[in-house]
Amino acid sequence: MFYVLAFLVSFCIVYLLIPPLGRLAFRLDFVDKPRQDVERKIHREPIPLTASYAIFIGFFITYLLFTRDLSLGTLALFIGGVLLLTIGTVDDWYKTKGKDFPALPKFIVQIAAAILVFLSGNAFTGFFNPFSGDYISLPVILQFVLTILWIFGVTTVINFSDGMDGLAGGLTAISAVTLFVVALAKGQSASAMMAITLVGVTIAYLRYNKAPAKIFMGDAGATFLGYILAVIALDGAFKQATVLSLFIPILALGVPIFDNLFVVIKRFVQGKSIYQADATQVHYRLLKAGLNQKQVVAVLYLASVCLSLSSIILLLIQT
Repeated sequence: MFYVLAFLVSFCIVYLLIPPLGRLAFRLDFVDKPRQDVERKIHREPIPLTASYAIFIGFFITYLLFTRDLSLGTLALFIGGVLLLTIGTVDDWYKTKGKDFPALPKFIVQIAAAILVFLSGNAFTGFFNPFSGDYISLPVILQFVLTILWIFGVTTVINFSDGMDGLAGGLTAISAVTLFVVALAKGQSASAMMAITLVGVTIAYLRYNKAPAKIFMGDAGATFLGYILAVIALDGAFKQATVLSLFIPILALGVPIFDNLFVVIKRFVQGKSIYQADATQVHYRLLKAGLNQKQVVAVLYLASVCLSLSSIILLLIQT
């Protein structure tokens, strides 16, 4: 019952906050303007970039209201979220002026947010040996590296996926539902509450972001969603995992992870910055193949649901 209430509260907060924040965006000229010379800009009207603040507020108010968790872990998550929201806002502001914000400050802030999570005690510490049943605890330095890579990676891939109306929000919602089921199955109430709260805020956002979108969340919102997803997986699916169940969160986030691994590798081979925005993601390729926006999003939703169901099957095999 608490989970249903948390979903409804988070949904309502975001749903009610987005319209006034959208009006504020127009007054401040904080809008994503269409640009004919940029292949990725497929919208034709100025769109507000303020949904990220509604998502951030809705998530933390709901989570704190229902858990009353004022631990070091929650504080680290909050500060990390504020850092990502801040640097994302600066990046989005540059975009409203037709400029590109340097990649290095974004990289530093995303790594800093990940380090905060690690220092708070939420980390990938090891896994169970499937043959002996013993828990293999990894060296601290390896725990640190894997934790930072996971958080940074998921934060980045969700951000890279935010290129079409309803896409990043929908993929996040599907992944969050999957992680919610995993957390419930493992009896991890805090992770389950984070996941269902994330479902609530993303579904509310999608009410305004489905094609044709009335509002965007920008880099600020996309990196925040990726950050929260990564932390949920660390606190839930990765905790006390076996070798096989390590694939559960990877499959749950399969579409953005596999697509953007391809994109990053391609950019690296071509000598480009991994942050350099282009139209190489799968949603742009499907668009070029002749599908319209709604069809592309539907195809990727279906792929994400299939991978998420695979992760749940994997979970059932483990139990």
